[in-house]
Amino acid sequence: MNRWKPAVAAVSAALLLMPLSGCGIDSSPSPAMAEQKALIQFLAAEYSTDTRPLLESIVKDFEAKYPNIDVELQVANWDILDGVYTTMISKNQPPDLLNTNVYAHFAKDGLLNDWNDILSPELKANLLPKFLQMDYWNGAQYAIPYLATVRNLYFNKDIFDEIGLTEPPKTWSELVETARKIKQTGKAEGFGVDLTDNESQAYLSYFFFGAGGGWMKDGQWTINSPENVEGLTFLKSLYDQGLTDAEPTVTTRDEKHRILGNGKLGTMISGNYFPSVVPREFPGLKWGIGPMPVKDGTPPIAFGVQDVLVSFKTDHTNKEALSKFISFLYDDARYENLILREGFLPVTKSVGDKLAAKDKNVKDSLEALQTAQFYPVNHPAWQKVMDGTRKMGQAVLIDHMPPQAALDQLQQIALTKSRE
Repeated sequence: MNRWKPAVAAVSAALLLMPLSGCGIDSSPSPAMAEQKALIQFLAAEYSTDTRPLLESIVKDFEAKYPNIDVELQVANWDILDGVYTTMISKNQPPDLLNTNVYAHFAKDGLLNDWNDILSPELKANLLPKFLQMDYWNGAQYAIPYLATVRNLYFNKDIFDEIGLTEPPKTWSELVETARKIKQTGKAEGFGVDLTDNESQAYLSYFFFGAGGGWMKDGQWTINSPENVEGLTFLKSLYDQGLTDAEPTVTTRDEKHRILGNGKLGTMISGNYFPSVVPREFPGLKWGIGPMPVKDGTPPIAFGVQDVLVSFKTDHTNKEALSKFISFLYDDARYENLILREGFLPVTKSVGDKLAAKDKNVKDSLEALQTAQFYPVNHPAWQKVMDGTRKMGQAVLIDHMPPQAALDQLQQIALTKSRE
C-alpha cells in the first residue's frame, strides 16, 4: 500500500538548506514531485493455469505504455477468493479492482464506485446491454460484465458408444435411464454433481429452473416453491440411487472434468469453457454436448452465468488511471485472446460478433445468453443466499435433511437479509 506514497520529505529539506544566489534557484518541481505514480490494485479470480500468465502479460504491456501507473496484480483461486477480499475489506484495504461474481451487497454498503464515472463512452457502448442491466443497481452501474458462460450437458462419447446411445438425455427420465446404463457397465459413474462451495448454487439452479422454478419471481424470493422442492428432491433421488458420482460434496467441477476425461464419468453439466479446457488435458477424449435435462414436459431452458468487475472506493482511487486500464484490458485483440484461452463467452459486441462469425457454437451460445436465466446478482441478499447453498449438499444428501426443510431455511435467510 505504501508504494504509491511519494517520498518527498528529504527533497523538501534539501531545498530549504540550499543557499540563495543572485541568479536565484530553479523553483520548478523535480520529476519525482511533479508527477506521482497512480496505483491500481487488481485482485483477479483464477479460472485456469492460463489466468495468471495472461493477466501478468497484460499488466506488463500496460505499464510499459503507461509508466506512471502501477498495477499490483494478485490472482486467487475461486476456492479462496472470497476470503482474500473479505480480509482486505475488513482491514479497510479493499482492492481498487475486483473480479468476482457478486456485487449488490457491496453497493448497498456504499463501498463501490459508479462505473459511469470511470468507463469511456466507447467501451460502455461496446458492452452487451443485457449484462449492463443486470449489473445496474439503485441508479448506478456498480459492476460491469467481464466474462460469461452458458451451461450445457457434456458427455463421454466412448462411454455412450459402449452403452449404445448416440444422443444425450434431454429430460429427467432420460437422465435417470442414461445414468443407470452407465453405472451398470461397472466402469464409470453416471452423472457428475458439484455441490461443493464452488458450484452448489449452480446445481441448485439447474434443477430449480429444470422443474419450472427459480430463485425469484416478480421481485420476490421463491426459493422454497413447490417447483424448487421437486427439483431438489429429484437431485437427491439421483444420489440415493447411486446414479451420481460418489462424492458430490467433495470433488469440484474441475476435478469432475478430469474424471470424465479419464473415462470414469459419463455425463456432467458444465460451462462452454469445457471444449477449450478439457480436451487440452485429454487430447484423445471424444466428447459430446447437449441441452441441460429438464423435468418431463417442461420446455428446454438456457442458464447463463456472468462474472463481473467492481471498483472499490479507496484512499488512492484514481479513476482516470482505472479508465485507461479497463479500456486496455477490453481492447479487442487483447480481450479476444483472453476469451479464447480461457474458453469463455465475450461480453463485448465487437469481439462477440467476430467470434460468432467464425464459430457456430459461439454464435448459438451468445444467442442463448439473450434468453437465459441467471442468478439474481443484483439483489443485495444474494451473497448470503449463496453462502447458504454451500451447506445444502451436506445437509440434504449426507445428513438426510428433507428438501422442503432445507429450502425453507434458505428462503428465511433470503427474507431476513432482504429486510436489513
